[in-house]
Amino acid sequence: MTDEPSDPSDPDQDTAMRDDTTLDKPKENIVHFNPWRDFNDAAPQIDVFGDEPDPEQIAQFMQVVFGYCDGLIPVRSFIDKGQGIDGRPHNIWLEADQAAPEKMATFATWASREGAAVYVIPGTVAAPGQAKAAEILQMQTVVVDLDTGDIAAKRAHLERHLGSPTMVVESGGVTPEGQRKAHIWWTLTEPAEGDDIARVCRLRGDIAAKVGGDMHFRSAHQPIRMAGSVYYKNSLKTQVRIVELNDDRERDLAEFIEAVTDMPPAPGVSLKPDFTHPDKPAMDDVLVTPVREGAQDDWSRFEGASAAIGHFIRMVHEGRMTKDEGWEGICGYNAAMLRPQWPVERLKRESERLWELHVKKYGPPLIRLDSGAPGPQEMPAFTLGALLDDQSPMPQDIIAPRVLTPGGLLVLGGAPKVGKSDLLISWLVHMAAGVPFLDFTPPRPLRIFYLQAEIQYHYLRERLKQIALPPEVLAAARDTFVATPKLKMLLDNEGSVRVARAVQTAFPDAPPDILCVDPIRNLFDGGPDGGGENDNTAMMFFLKERVEVLRDHIDPDCGVILIHHTKKLSKQQVKDDPFLALSGASALRGFYTSGLILHRPDEDCSQRKLEIELRNGPALPPKVIDKVGGQWVEINPMNERLVRQEVGAKHDAERDRKRDVILSILIDEAAEGKLYTSTQFREAFENQRGLGSQFTIRDRINVLATKGDIRFLRDGTTFGHSVVRSRFGYLCAEGMVFGRKGRVDPETGEVLDSVIPIVPSHYKSPSNGQCMDLEDPSDWSIREGENA
Repeated sequence: MTDEPSDPSDPDQDTAMRDDTTLDKPKENIVHFNPWRDFNDAAPQIDVFGDEPDPEQIAQFMQVVFGYCDGLIPVRSFIDKGQGIDGRPHNIWLEADQAAPEKMATFATWASREGAAVYVIPGTVAAPGQAKAAEILQMQTVVVDLDTGDIAAKRAHLERHLGSPTMVVESGGVTPEGQRKAHIWWTLTEPAEGDDIARVCRLRGDIAAKVGGDMHFRSAHQPIRMAGSVYYKNSLKTQVRIVELNDDRERDLAEFIEAVTDMPPAPGVSLKPDFTHPDKPAMDDVLVTPVREGAQDDWSRFEGASAAIGHFIRMVHEGRMTKDEGWEGICGYNAAMLRPQWPVERLKRESERLWELHVKKYGPPLIRLDSGAPGPQEMPAFTLGALLDDQSPMPQDIIAPRVLTPGGLLVLGGAPKVGKSDLLISWLVHMAAGVPFLDFTPPRPLRIFYLQAEIQYHYLRERLKQIALPPEVLAAARDTFVATPKLKMLLDNEGSVRVARAVQTAFPDAPPDILCVDPIRNLFDGGPDGGGENDNTAMMFFLKERVEVLRDHIDPDCGVILIHHTKKLSKQQVKDDPFLALSGASALRGFYTSGLILHRPDEDCSQRKLEIELRNGPALPPKVIDKVGGQWVEINPMNERLVRQEVGAKHDAERDRKRDVILSILIDEAAEGKLYTSTQFREAFENQRGLGSQFTIRDRINVLATKGDIRFLRDGTTFGHSVVRSRFGYLCAEGMVFGRKGRVDPETGEVLDSVIPIVPSHYKSPSNGQCMDLEDPSDWSIREGENA
């Protein structure tokens, strides 16, 4: 039996904790713990020289079990059995804050003097007096209580399949075989809330079932001994000790569930259902064994009916049957096996009673979605005249122009790392804010559920913060854009139910306008034959039996966006037919209503091309897009080369190189005390450093002067040069200085410790080519006509 307090007749019964320590309004969490025993002169019969509470272990325990939680910690103490003393339980609620370990140590010290054990519920609640399972708000750990059998072997089995735990606590009890009972703890990366608490409790039950642990921990409100407190039982006094602590080891809940699912039962542990025991037939026998009235058989009609009803209830609760299928199974058993049959009213009444008990015990059911979209009783068909005469307005686009229509399916494909997720998130947030994006326009702020299976929670929030989105867009989309962290699941029947439930929770008042699945590959379910993405039959099963069924369950008019990878094709193949690049079966292209392909025509260029294919509207031209200032913008295609793009890019690069060479020469020569006019420069540096002929240099200088990279100085007397009478003057670049610190004057031998900035006086007008005076020679940021 477990050392933890429980009701063996009903281990999942909620036993409310009462605050017995305060009469009116408490001013502190701990005021007076046991006023009844203040007048009891008899000293507790315990070993006063035994172990005492350990504040350090209490602090370590509190950090592992409550370090991330908010709210109140339910704490309970009562007299352990076998001490020859009596006393009522005492309950307190501690705020889960930095002061909690110190307060808990104070309470444990008091309890130790009173001969009382200390327990906590490993979760937090909202208010004092609360301690029921339904009142638990947060839990950050998974625990299993090993209290029977070969404890060491069970610990080894858990570590072999689940890895090292965060903490191991010896609870103080000893098995008949002489082994110390233990609590094994795993800390989660973040506290479980809402539906995740039920998952944690189910996980605790699964672990206990597979290693022969205490099954009472299926309940969220089950208390457990606190490490660092003192164990009293049967005149034994010892400390509840932490024997292993790995406080840096935390587990992701979804990943931990997968690990527990994959873990086999420990040797000698059976996973047979609770109702199978030597005196009752197995479930397979129950369903095929007739039972007569009047106790003529070892198995009564009531027992047979209850077992069969319970079997079908479990099937429905776990999502393996629909409610109609479960009721048909119950009725079939009643008709075939009960002699005589139960009345339908009694069968229905008993089924409803057992269903309520099962839901109360195990939580909300996992109702299976229908296996296919319900079809109309009659197939609709319309004459040509009816279609031509119908003048009703067209349905409003979800995303205009016809990119996503009501009930439509849009597929966005692209190679890995091309920027799909970045583009998609920016697009969806704009749609959620009701703001156009790349000329894609929503009719209003849209409700969007982003189901993604690539980016973990912390990196998802980091990416959302890094994407440069206007503040007004972020403010408008705060509540209408809902995203999941990285999911490790398939969009199979159970996964579809989970998604449908999550969508309903996120948008309880109205269904979403868009359901986005990113990417197909990570969530793909090919059906009973297990086909992959390249199998047309498997792809059609996924699209019709998973995506469409889920969409119709949420809202038939909901638009769906699927994100998909592309396969490796040559640039010419992508140019000829970009939509052939979509990975997987060709059935996908024949099924969607809109297709978008994002690709990079030139790997050396940051620009991407967005190809668009529509079924429900006129063709849209491709878009050339790029990130400018962190935001996606559309580039005017008239500004892009259509032919010989690679050759043109090389010429552009060569012109940029010559610009940099000319400017660096001017700066270096000025530092040596030399200034040049345009004619002098091209004659002096012809065929040097790859500049080419003097005519090529002249053309480059003229272009740089027009662009404002080169300006002019006419009066060079300050620098030992004459006044130039030519049209422009000496060439000047930004940052030029005359002379260099430490340079020796060749005529006087003087060491020059200062440099003289060269400030231009004129510039070439980009509009008419005339030599113009500079109003502010030091301001190189001014360009004539740059705002035109």
